[in-house]
Amino acid sequence: MTEPIRVLICDDQVLIRTGLATIIDAQPDLEIAGECGDGQTAVDLVGKLRPDVVVMDIRMPVLDGIAATRLLAGAGVERPVKVLVVTTFNLDEYVYEALRAGASGFLLKDAPPDRLLQGIRTVAAGAALLDPEVTRQLVGRYAARIRPTDGAPQDIPLTPREQEVLRLIADGLSNTEIAAALVISRETVKTFVSRILTKLGLRDRVQAVVYAYRHGLVT
Repeated sequence: MTEPIRVLICDDQVLIRTGLATIIDAQPDLEIAGECGDGQTAVDLVGKLRPDVVVMDIRMPVLDGIAATRLLAGAGVERPVKVLVVTTFNLDEYVYEALRAGASGFLLKDAPPDRLLQGIRTVAAGAALLDPEVTRQLVGRYAARIRPTDGAPQDIPLTPREQEVLRLIADGLSNTEIAAALVISRETVKTFVSRILTKLGLRDRVQAVVYAYRHGLVT
């Protein structure tokens, strides 16, 4: 038997925590490792419980979700944990800041339960999850902020084909959609994605999206 994915829920609203816990704990491949209502407690519990995934709200007392995510999954963290940000806020800079802090995924609280469950599984497996609607809003509102003032696409150490795949990743396409667009197999796409992440020193697809916009690969 495969060990279940252990999930820590961090949300300052008790009803939200209870609802999330009920949905998650009903799955045979998922289990609740713990619950808490602020970011600092989440940081403390991760050190004790070592969950596979933290489902993190953003606006919370004591320590907000962005700061907590940075401590749990940010640059330089010795034992980073995967963080899936689930929040009601989708039109402000919290989306961008959460991704910069090291979150592996971002979902809105009005997403259907099956998307939340799949999101947890996706993040736990080492992939990244960015709601397509969040991607569009992130890019549309913060493109100028994400893009650098210097540097050009020709400075990127990728082949033309790899840059093409990276552009499609930044557009929010899945591996299957990229394969269809380029008329290649999913396995070939997976190889391209792995190669891109390795060459650029990126952890996951979320970082690849930010990288693409920072380096002017997409407009």
